[in-house]
Parts: sequence; structure tokens; C-alpha cells
Amino acid sequence: MTIQAIEFYSGIGGLHRALQKSNVDATVIRAFDWDQTACRVYEENHGKGVVSKTDISTLDEHRLAALNASLWLLSPSCQPYTVLNHASKGAEDPRAKSFIHLMFNVLPVLVGLGRAPARLLVENVAGFEKSSTRKSLIQKLASLGYATMEFLLTPLQFGIPNSRLRYYLLAKLRPLRFTTSENPERVWTNIPGHGDPWVDDRMHTVLIRELPVAPLRRYLDSCDMAANESLRIPDRVLEKWGRLFDIVLPSSSRSCCFTRGYTQMVERGGSILQMNEELDTTETFNEFLAAQEERRNSALDVDKTPVAILHPLGLRYFSPSELLRLFNFTHPPDSSEVEGGLRVFNWPKDVSEKSKYRLLGNSVNVEVVRQLLEYLFESDVSDS
Repeated sequence: MTIQAIEFYSGIGGLHRALQKSNVDATVIRAFDWDQTACRVYEENHGKGVVSKTDISTLDEHRLAALNASLWLLSPSCQPYTVLNHASKGAEDPRAKSFIHLMFNVLPVLVGLGRAPARLLVENVAGFEKSSTRKSLIQKLASLGYATMEFLLTPLQFGIPNSRLRYYLLAKLRPLRFTTSENPERVWTNIPGHGDPWVDDRMHTVLIRELPVAPLRRYLDSCDMAANESLRIPDRVLEKWGRLFDIVLPSSSRSCCFTRGYTQMVERGGSILQMNEELDTTETFNEFLAAQEERRNSALDVDKTPVAILHPLGLRYFSPSELLRLFNFTHPPDSSEVEGGLRVFNWPKDVSEKSKYRLLGNSVNVEVVRQLLEYLFESDVSDS
């Protein structure tokens, strides 16, 4: 019998996509998100009647019990917990309100009614594991009869050249439990039986055993598409901030986490590509900085501006279609996998490039979630 799932904070449907790609016989019967543009993109890819533009803090036990879903997928707002947000307030942040409402108000009532989901998957930013919300959540789930496992995982562990570190929580309502011995204090850095752990220094993830990671060129658009002028880094940005970019090559096997501010932020927004691999990045930037200093100290007019020194590097942003591949919404062009149309992802025609980057930055890595979902269902043990 097909399992029925609800997707909360659905965004553009990353959790739905992961469920589709998994070997779990399940379907998303309803999705909720407050972002109108995200809902339009979701509908474009998953059909009408699934996603609802809803303030999740208004959902009650009656509405959710009526859906009779045995799997909840949740990717609540990360802003209250991100280490990049120095003003983060955790549970006191208004953006945490709806998640706390679901977990601490609605879920206990559903458990009492015998209509609670048998399984949960929660995704959030790395940093959530140190929050007061996480501590309270684990305690609440245990009191309601849920067995839990927590993870900090990066796509690098799955051969994907992107270091998008994220927190994940899996939960099962007893009598179901995990085959792995339970340790409520442990945050796993690998899926048991599926790959190796890693060491977290947040800026330079180190795998305990070297794993094969695909080069970025496998995820890139064709040359014609990548030559799109809109992807070129503007001179005014290079002139002032270029030295702060995280620059990667097509042959590189890692890239930084892409956030909702990609193309709008320089630091910690995501990597940029240097298409010319023959030039040394450091030497070229040193030449550029020296030329800048010389120009500042010279009374003479110089025809060639210093930023022109950087042009031969071929610096550009990743395109939305390239990020879709890195996030595993779609497969690389050379992939032999056939998934009945999942290679395609559609954007409504009037969605801006800025909105695409914002929505992708708020999304999940589909491959990591797929493997977690399969583990959530394959690791069953019953107490009964």
C-alpha cells in the first residue's frame, strides 16, 4: 500500500523530488508553503492540487488528521539557526514559530488521537544541532514515543562536488525503531552502512577516507549556454570585491554552499567559476591588485583599467540549471540514469533569475535526502 506523505515548507519541492527518486513506495498528497513564487514553481513540476499557499502556523490537528499521512517531510526556516546570522534567536525568532507549533502543539494531539505520522524527516541548517529548539524537540519526540537519529551530512560524501553541510533528523513512532543502537546524544556524520564519516571544521570538510567526487565540469552547461552574458561577473563587482570570491575551476571537485543570496553576496554566497584553467588565479589577482595600487599612486591617466587584467580568467556565476544538477534535482547531461522525466525541471516563464537563485538557495540536496529516506524505511525494527 502506497504511503501518504505531507511536505511542510515545501519550497520548490526538493523533499518531494527526493521521495520520487527513492525506492520508497510513497506519494506526497499535500504540500504547504507561504512563498507564492515557490508554490508556483512547485505546481509547475508536481501538478495542480498538491501545494497550498498556507501559513503553516495556522494548521491544526483536525486538518492534518484528515489527511491521514504516515510520513511528514519538513524543511523549516533555517534563518533562526544559521551560524551566518549573528542576530539569530533560535526558538525566539518569529520564523521558528510555525515549526514549534507543529512539533509541540499539533503533533502531541495527533499522537493522542492515534493519527500521528509513523515517520518524520526534518532538514535544517548546520547549527540547528546546537540550538535550544533541537534539545527541546528531541525531548518532546522521546516523550511522544518516537525513536530518533540525527545527522550532519554533506553532498561530498555522496560524490557530489558541493559542500552543502546540513542537519537532518529522522524519527519513527514506536513500536518502530532503528536497527542502529540508539544514542540520543549522538549526531551521526554518515548514514550507518552507507559511506564514511567526515570531520567538521565547517569551512573545509575533511573526509576520513578519500572518496571519489565528480569534477564540477560534469554539472556544467554546454559552452554556448555558459557564454550567457548575464553569468559574467560585473566589472564593478570584480573591481571592489573580486579578491573575496571563492573561485573554483571546472576540474575542481568541490564548491562552497550556495545560499539564497547567490549573485547578490560575495562572501559565503557560493563559489564562482574560472573557465580559463590555464591561468594561475593567485598570480592573476596579485597582478590586478598591484595594478590597482599603482593606479592609485600615479598622477598619470592609464588607458587600461586594472580590472581588465582579470577578464582572461573567464569568471562567471553558476547558472540556475547547473545548480539544479549540483542539488540533484536533475541529472548531469552524461548520466545514464533514466527516471521517467526527472531529468527535467521547469520554471514558470515569468520567474526571474534572482528568484531562481533565491529558491534554490533555500532548497535541499535531493540525493542526500533520497538516501536518508531509504534508510528511514530500510532500518525498521519493531518492538512488538
